[in-house]
Amino acid sequence: MRNGYFQIVCGEKETSLKIFLPEEGGKPVRIREVISYLTRNGVDFDTTGLNKGIMDSLGTTTGEYQFVINNKHYNEVRESYQMQVSQDKMLAIARFYPPSLNGERMTADEFFNDLEHKKIKFGILKKGLIKFFENPVYCADMVVVKGKLPRHGKDASIEYFFETNLCVKPTLKEDGSVDFFNLNTINHCKEGELLARLHPADLGDPGRTIYDEKIKPRDVKRLSIKGDRNSVLSDDRLELKAKVDGHVSLVDGMVFVSNVLEVENVDNATGNIDYDGSVKVNGNVCANFSVKARGDIEVRGVVEGAYLESGGNIIIVRGMNGMGKGVLKAEGNVIAKFLENSKVSAGGYVSTESILHSEVMADSEVIVSGRRGFITGGKVSAAHLVQVKTLGSSMGAATVIEVGADPSVKIRLLELQQQIIDKEKELESLKPILENAARKLSSGIQLRPEQMEFARVTLEKEKSLKRERDVCIKKMEDLQTILNASNSAKVEVTGEVYGGTRISIADVSTIIKGNTHYCRFIKEAGDVKMVPL
Repeated sequence: MRNGYFQIVCGEKETSLKIFLPEEGGKPVRIREVISYLTRNGVDFDTTGLNKGIMDSLGTTTGEYQFVINNKHYNEVRESYQMQVSQDKMLAIARFYPPSLNGERMTADEFFNDLEHKKIKFGILKKGLIKFFENPVYCADMVVVKGKLPRHGKDASIEYFFETNLCVKPTLKEDGSVDFFNLNTINHCKEGELLARLHPADLGDPGRTIYDEKIKPRDVKRLSIKGDRNSVLSDDRLELKAKVDGHVSLVDGMVFVSNVLEVENVDNATGNIDYDGSVKVNGNVCANFSVKARGDIEVRGVVEGAYLESGGNIIIVRGMNGMGKGVLKAEGNVIAKFLENSKVSAGGYVSTESILHSEVMADSEVIVSGRRGFITGGKVSAAHLVQVKTLGSSMGAATVIEVGADPSVKIRLLELQQQIIDKEKELESLKPILENAARKLSSGIQLRPEQMEFARVTLEKEKSLKRERDVCIKKMEDLQTILNASNSAKVEVTGEVYGGTRISIADVSTIIKGNTHYCRFIKEAGDVKMVPL
């Protein structure tokens, strides 16, 4: 395939234009391109006559057509080109035009010198250009310089060899009850067992523009494996293994390996328990005692009016009667057969067969399932979902259900946004000071001791402000996630909901007027709406 092209023919008393027709599907000569070329070279022409000549050339069968464009004599015209550089400076495309019939050819060296004059240094396609000057192709776009795109890297990642999902839920048995005896929520580990492997960040490779300007690859996220004293990192810091037999969990990005403290009961024989790992109680936790554990707490019996605080999950196989003073506080999930007269908060979900006159809060969801599956009295709050079989009471016990983000979350989000803006302004004010000091040092200017101290203090302040700003950004992202989820928060009733129950979704609420069945409550058009399941 070859595009059509044109050539000036300089005579003693007239100047002509020779048209070469395209071959094998190439594009024909464009009138605008001819006009532009003649204008650049100062050759007079009549537009009407020029247009007629080009149109007439299309009817020739010889492949060439020549016609007079003026009655003047011009000096011979050298071979030339027009070049365009892409906006991203990654590509230069040239379009070459032949010399007049007896004009001079351009050499490859001349073209390379032109590129150098234009400060184009990188990615010159020399082999293709040398081949072109040996066998030229005119009036066709030709890539003559091509930059190098950056190779973007890949974020670091950590592969964990244990279950890190906090949303493992107990199974429902055939008879409709929840199986609290075979929960399998603890990740057991053995000494020397591989717990985590770091896949380091791939930083990528920089690119280059045709002007030899460096293009940085995208920033990548770097990570490191964090483990406690019961785990050990390999020499290359890429693998983490357990140092002891026990169980493993992931808490705030840190791999935590611990032995389990096992006791029969928590009573006068043990006193209060405050343990760095996980605690397993084979019997009961008596009233007025406390159990605090950085890991999980598992109670195979009953919890009375006691205080339990866990950095992981709390599991109570036979349930809790808090007697109005019992408290469960877990950073993970709370799983109990029943909850009565208790105060419960969970960083994950709450799963139980019944809730009676209790205050329950979950950062994820509250699931009340099983044969009974009721919530009666008290207040139950969850970020995403409350699912229950029977809600409220025929006896009129005050029952409040709340899902979605609290209005105070929006206020806190605005506060964090303003704090980030303020810290960015402070950082901008420090930049000239640090740049001035760096400029002087790089120029070999000796700073006075007080100037060095001032620069050091300013640098420390900059680092501190960046840390504070990043903390605010992380908090803001977490709150934004909560807000985004609040609009889809819902309450699902798989059985009956009694009149008098109050349901709040984010910043709107309603009181159920009469008994109803099998329904879902959602937020729609600024109000709480009931829809069928």
